[in-house]
Amino acid sequence: MPKALVIRGGAIGDFLLTLPAIQLLRNSLPELEIEVLGYKPVVDLAVKAGVADRVRSFEHGVYAPLFMPGAGIRPELEQWLGGFQLIISYLFDPQGIFDANLRRFTKATLIHGPARIDETTGHHAVLQLARPLESLAMWLEQEAPALATPPPAQGPSTTPIALHPGSGGIHKCWPADRWRDLGRSLADQGTPLVLVTGEAEAERGITATLLEAWQGLPVDHWDSLPLDQLSDRLAGQCRAFIGHDSGISHLANACGLPGLVLFGPTDPGIWRPWQGRLETVRATAGDLNRLATDDVLARINDLPTQ
Repeated sequence: MPKALVIRGGAIGDFLLTLPAIQLLRNSLPELEIEVLGYKPVVDLAVKAGVADRVRSFEHGVYAPLFMPGAGIRPELEQWLGGFQLIISYLFDPQGIFDANLRRFTKATLIHGPARIDETTGHHAVLQLARPLESLAMWLEQEAPALATPPPAQGPSTTPIALHPGSGGIHKCWPADRWRDLGRSLADQGTPLVLVTGEAEAERGITATLLEAWQGLPVDHWDSLPLDQLSDRLAGQCRAFIGHDSGISHLANACGLPGLVLFGPTDPGIWRPWQGRLETVRATAGDLNRLATDDVLARINDLPTQ
């Protein structure tokens, strides 16, 4: 059976935006066995989406020599690399060291994907990441892959809305007081809430601020959950998702949730979740301070209930 290796680093959002390209490879060559090399636990999402057969983690030191000029590698690694007929690499390799080492240890066809998205083109990140496959006569036309998750929860009136007030960049975050007011307004309408947080929100004090402000409200707190568990909970227990331009928003989109993604300075034409049911809200002049709570609440109330 022919084998392909996709090498993709990056955080959650970067990786999820690459899944349509990997799915394109799978659908175009269904006989191909696909392996993905990246960072756990993010890379496991390729298997959960059904676009890869197996994954490996870059964290193991066995791969370190591939980034050193002319270095030797372990026999088992050389044997593993030699088993691929096609390798697609999205790694940042400005000096070509990784590329040169790959060519020493494998005769596979090597295709380079963009390590960084070009924000000057206006083209969506998914399209940029899939474009290198056009050299193999593969064009992105199919729907985005979905994660294998539990069926959606029933009873929308009593099913919570998930709120994720964080992002990798503070400049992409709606002010905490707007999240506070939004949560209170939703609770006043009888909507239970789920607060989704991680290390970044804790370090910035957002988690503590909102938990204190929402005392007494119907709020469940999901903090630093493993990605597979978070995706299962979002899909199976929530009726909608509200977040920023962040990896967790892309995760919610891959779970099939409706909802809103709040954009400030970044361009939704490039970074919005690909297809799916999440809608974008762009703040005036890209300034999230100018996005009113009532405007977001009105958009939430217009979301589909199923």
